[in-house]
Amino acid sequence: MLTLVQVGIGKIRNGVACAIRTATVVTNFIPRASLIQINVASWSNHYLAAQIASSFSRSEIGMATDDNRKTPPQNDLGRRDMLKGAFAGAAAVGIVAAEPTSAQAQARDAMPKSPYGGGPSTGLQFPPYYKPTPSVRSRNNYFPGSETLGPDEMRISFVGSCPFPPRRDQAGTCIMVELGNGDRFFFDFGPGCVKNILAMGVSVPEINDIFITHLHVDHYHDLSYLLPFSAWAGRWKMPLRVTGPSGRTPDLGTKAMVASMKQMLKWHLEAFDACPIGDGYEVEVNEFDWKDENGICYDKNGVTIRHWRRSHVKDGASAYRLDWNGLSFVWTGDGRPDDLTAKYAKGVDVFVTETQPDLARINQLKYGLPEFLFNYTVDIHHTLTYATGYLIKQVNPRCGMVTHLAFDNDTLNETSADVRAHWDGLFLYGAPDVVVVNVTKDAIWHREAALPGFSGQALPKPTLLFGDPLPIATGMGVVPQPRLPREQQQEQLTRDLEIDPHKYYPPDVYREPLTKLPNPQLVDLREMAKVMNIDLAKFVK
Repeated sequence: MLTLVQVGIGKIRNGVACAIRTATVVTNFIPRASLIQINVASWSNHYLAAQIASSFSRSEIGMATDDNRKTPPQNDLGRRDMLKGAFAGAAAVGIVAAEPTSAQAQARDAMPKSPYGGGPSTGLQFPPYYKPTPSVRSRNNYFPGSETLGPDEMRISFVGSCPFPPRRDQAGTCIMVELGNGDRFFFDFGPGCVKNILAMGVSVPEINDIFITHLHVDHYHDLSYLLPFSAWAGRWKMPLRVTGPSGRTPDLGTKAMVASMKQMLKWHLEAFDACPIGDGYEVEVNEFDWKDENGICYDKNGVTIRHWRRSHVKDGASAYRLDWNGLSFVWTGDGRPDDLTAKYAKGVDVFVTETQPDLARINQLKYGLPEFLFNYTVDIHHTLTYATGYLIKQVNPRCGMVTHLAFDNDTLNETSADVRAHWDGLFLYGAPDVVVVNVTKDAIWHREAALPGFSGQALPKPTLLFGDPLPIATGMGVVPQPRLPREQQQEQLTRDLEIDPHKYYPPDVYREPLTKLPNPQLVDLREMAKVMNIDLAKFVK
């Protein structure tokens, strides 16, 4: 390595440098192959100048001289003495730094900079508004049920974050958005998300208002799981509300998918009709025209949700934008980077898109499938990580996020680097599952939820079970009657083959099997409230 050190000396009197112009002198770390230039402007003692010059060998300083000696004469001023004098003079009068070279300036300009102004210990990507919102109690983890969302706050929870294959820490894609006005929405509903939703403290009847971006099964599969079980678990008084795009033909739209799903579930639905179901099997499908640009598909309670088409192999894929109370959220769903998303997501608070790294060769080694298959699939379906950064930059959100990706430790740095090729602002991962982001106008905060290994389900609100308002006057809630008792679905011979319960029940706990419900089947609300330790007054308007 070639080191250039320039020492300029203005005047030297009695062996002491009184003025020094230039850069840096490092005495102990200059390699012998370094080039040292000593420029002497004026000397009061020409002999001293000659002694300083001759104290460095030609091989060390590259100075033209007829003296080839490497050891200075005995009466020469030694290098160390000269430098001592020089540094003493520098200390006395101060050092004026030399102008940086063009290479130094280019290197300085190439260094990354914080788009938010920087500052000590603030990092390169964190803005001043990256801080906990007022409702946050635990700064590092979200504990479901421990925080009351502020009236002007949004909470975004990634209860599913994976395309395929599913993993223990990543269910199919689903994003839960909760608002300070009490509303809750689900964007996509991929396989396995229900277990995370329940663990987040949402009761079964409250899982509703589901917005599907497109009809790939990794974005809606848990609907088939939810429909019959939520109907059985108390969603007796309301339909399941599902919103999604149409298709190029009626049989390719969301309505057709729901109808076909119910046909697929026919055996299950009829079997559960032996139980109280009420209106639980009803699905209210809001199918919008996939060709609408920035069309409104939801407008209630101060919440507006818009949609626009996305390029995802087949017509009928959409993105969503939610606006409420000055806060906004976008989920692009799957698709290629496109101008409509850049246009309609512009300036959103939290912009969430899918991404896939351009790593087909690595994936071939990991999964054993040919390189072209990954490249071809991504190039007609998805957004590469480079394009993700570019798209986020066009949108310019307060926070850019990605989900719907395999959260592999060996490729995360590559994903971040690819995004950073274009976007230098706040960038966060919506993966693995149960990442939680709190948003206000003044703050954004990112955590992971701490979930129990066994979560069961939260207690449903009595109004969901028995209607709103509650029938306080009578004090009795009415349970729907079974529509298809088992006697209508099963041969008597099959029941006759059942083992007599007296043979397996311990005598002191025996009870007669309940095989028919009274009509009407009533529930004493006050007794239920006492057993469940809930205050019915909170649910009376």
